[in-house]
Amino acid sequence: MCGIVGAATRRNVAGILLEGLQRLEYRGYDSAGLSIIDAGGQIQRLRRVGKVKALASAWQANPVDGQLGISHTRWATHGKPSEDNAHPHHSSDDVAVVHNGIIENHEPLRIALESAGYVFSSDTDTEVIAHLVHQQVASCDDFRLGVEKALARLKGAYAVAVIHSDYPSTIIAARVGSPLVVGLGIGENFVASDPQALRPVTDRFIFLDEGEMVEVQPDSIVFHGSNTATVAQRTVQIDTRIDATDKGNHRHYMTKEIFEQPETVAATLEGRVTAKHVLESAFGENAGAVFGQTQAIQIVACGSSYYTGLVARYWFEEIAGIPCSVEVASEFRYRQVAVTPGTLLVTISQSGETADTLAALRNATHSNYVGSLCLCNVADSSLVRESDLSLLIHAGPEICVASTKAFTAQLTDLLMLVIVIAKYHGLDDAAEQKLVTALLSVPAQIHQALALDDVIKDVARQFVDKHHALFLGRGPHYPVAMEGALKLKEISYIHAEGYPSGELKHGPLALVDASMPVVAVAPTDELLDKLKSNLQEVKARGGQLIVFGESVRFTDEEGTTVIPMPHCDPVIAPIIYTIPMQLLAYHVAVAKGTDVDQPRNLAKSVTVE
Repeated sequence: MCGIVGAATRRNVAGILLEGLQRLEYRGYDSAGLSIIDAGGQIQRLRRVGKVKALASAWQANPVDGQLGISHTRWATHGKPSEDNAHPHHSSDDVAVVHNGIIENHEPLRIALESAGYVFSSDTDTEVIAHLVHQQVASCDDFRLGVEKALARLKGAYAVAVIHSDYPSTIIAARVGSPLVVGLGIGENFVASDPQALRPVTDRFIFLDEGEMVEVQPDSIVFHGSNTATVAQRTVQIDTRIDATDKGNHRHYMTKEIFEQPETVAATLEGRVTAKHVLESAFGENAGAVFGQTQAIQIVACGSSYYTGLVARYWFEEIAGIPCSVEVASEFRYRQVAVTPGTLLVTISQSGETADTLAALRNATHSNYVGSLCLCNVADSSLVRESDLSLLIHAGPEICVASTKAFTAQLTDLLMLVIVIAKYHGLDDAAEQKLVTALLSVPAQIHQALALDDVIKDVARQFVDKHHALFLGRGPHYPVAMEGALKLKEISYIHAEGYPSGELKHGPLALVDASMPVVAVAPTDELLDKLKSNLQEVKARGGQLIVFGESVRFTDEEGTTVIPMPHCDPVIAPIIYTIPMQLLAYHVAVAKGTDVDQPRNLAKSVTVE
């Protein structure tokens, strides 16, 4: 959830740290700070509440310079956003620590450390790490061993980077449950939560394994863990031409990422779909053996990824004819699960580091699944590495906290998965080709939906003074309505709920009046007439309807605004109808003047519970 950047170099690191934090700000922006070992061997610290620009301004006014340092941008868990709670945390001016994660046993550790004479200056769980490291290094007179002993006493999840004034050329970093990457330079090396932070200084990275520790110096990288591969064997090179931090001509990352969707969906289809077939090999060399045993699907995910799973449930049961259950990872991981024989576990995560989804996968290794498959946007993520099979969504880096292009790419991958598994359950070649034809039309259909941008911008003005909104859908478009409501509440702070329209009379209808807009996801399918009846119930009670549907089936009239959607095959309609939900949320947020890309209280990657 928080962002970490560290640098061991032979030049001033402040600029590297600050730019890296700017690139990681999607992970948290409650406060930011840095600690640098100066030329005299002293650790100098600078911290500020708010976004990284506040820290950068403070540094310009009072520069802190040196050739080795660590930095952090925070999403608050323990302790409110304040300068005292901002990272890095120090101990006796000798140790500085930055941390992403949650230390579950920090309270007893804090009591023990206070009894040993350590004084705490923050409310965070992280400060115990700084004092533990100081205590252990002092007792054994060895930096790495001291950090190792300190971390052994922690329970919870962490990515940490530690510096010590007696070891002015070394950063020690480690991960358990939270992501961390090493960046390789020439005469300089780095650590960060995400490669994106280090793109200006390197294109070569090594992703730390679970439970691994690394010593980083300007001229050396030493790993401590079970992975015996060489540095060269573990190094991944990332194309420097791709820079997600460039907004181009767009005002916000969100619009950039919305308008990238024709290309991102095309990328996730490329090399995996022919004119007639979805290629099973795209899922891994053992995919056939696993899919041949698959009799049921269990999908586990969080947030928007969870809604893609809900859409896929309709596809699995209608197209493949096999049962599919979908659960929120934060609930699934804590209950006793009865696994039906022949069940494939499918996890979905944009980052591949979502704490609850990872925990669900790890718990499932002891269950009777035929295998695990993940859909993920990050090739070297923990989720990909720990799953039996994987399919990358190829959406490219997504910077805006509210997911857009990853959502539609996930839906595309899920439909491919449905088609491949359906082949084992009676789907014939003609039916597959029809589905594939629909899949291949998605990029062009998205282009048509994006052409409604100006129309949706005008409609968005109706929401500016509203406090509540209701989103309605039926069948696979009920989850699309839920996603539309989520997007609106995430970035505009308007309370919104997605409901199956058939449930109106079971409560939500009591809320309908002229002050609450009701958004209907209304594609032309076998449920449309049922939906139209539900919408009449809204109109009869003075509700203001905004209908996304084909103009031949709806008419603009008093109390009803129709956004004319392009005709599309019903099987891909959930993908296409997602686009206007994204645009609506975006334009409402812009009109209200909220921080679109970095909405309050949220962060991009939820790497803690």
